[in-house]
Amino acid sequence: MLKLYGGARSRASVVKWYLEELGIDYEFILLDMQAGEHRQAPYTDINPIGKVPAIVDGDFTLWESGAILGYLAAKYGGVTEIEARALIDQWIDFANSTFGSALAMEAVRETAVPRLLDSLETVLGDREFLLGAEFSAADVALGAMLYYGPLMFGLSLEQHLNIKRYAQNLQARPAFQTTFGNR
Repeated sequence: MLKLYGGARSRASVVKWYLEELGIDYEFILLDMQAGEHRQAPYTDINPIGKVPAIVDGDFTLWESGAILGYLAAKYGGVTEIEARALIDQWIDFANSTFGSALAMEAVRETAVPRLLDSLETVLGDREFLLGAEFSAADVALGAMLYYGPLMFGLSLEQHLNIKRYAQNLQARPAFQTTFGNR
């Protein structure tokens, strides 16, 4: 059985959401982040960097939420075409790196985030999901950032109706509710 390692309030929730969407049986191993379990063996044998999340799938270990999402999409989500995988990876990287960094860095947040939101508003248009009609790991990555943004950084989506609609639709999904609903 696949094992997911993470903290109570960590990016492991992003991976949990996608595992729930895929209907994959998994075991969640809750690490005591306060006690530093993520920075000591045996966890550092899985991720020597000492960060969460990480997965163990048989003999294979992987860490970094974006890499894990891409792996799960390829192995369990039926994403086999290299072009489709590249588009998913592009949006995962955008969510975790470009958008996530802009949100987290106070020095650029005021200028970078509105520009990114304006572009994203246009991209989404009337699409249901980032890649069109099908939900994917890309939606998990961006949906998580759109969930965390208002909670952690005061992000408002009121001026971006397409993004607001998209985020609300993602947050209404049963797998999202299972993962984040009680917070």
